[in-house]
Amino acid sequence: MKQHTTNYINTFIEIAEDCPVLQSQVPPEKKVKTLAQLQYEQIIKHPYQYSSDDIIFECYAIKNNIPENKRQEARNAFFSKGQACLRSSPLAKRYGFGIHHNQEGKVAIFPIESEKYQSFIQDPSVTKVKAMRSKRK
Repeated sequence: MKQHTTNYINTFIEIAEDCPVLQSQVPPEKKVKTLAQLQYEQIIKHPYQYSSDDIIFECYAIKNNIPENKRQEARNAFFSKGQACLRSSPLAKRYGFGIHHNQEGKVAIFPIESEKYQSFIQDPSVTKVKAMRSKRK
């Protein structure tokens, strides 16, 4: 069974063209954690520790209450179909965070107002892609 991936290597996902903020915002707390909160917590607490696939699946597993002992099987099934990558993450579309994938494909996030965000934008050795727009043109 072919496994799909959402991982990038040495790539920076810029915020979406229609991102509504000029300064990053931490996703607001809700009773039931939103996808944005789950992704934010995973990446901010563990920069460059997880791949995009790890984060996307872990958030899916939490949202769907998949028990630890069933996760590997569920992950194989999950990635047997193509999944939306972090270009569709609310962190980059709505909350003003760029997402960097390093040489090993591990990710970290950077606020749009940070010097690090600007250095990724200006670094010719890093591939740049834009986050997906929230609205169609």
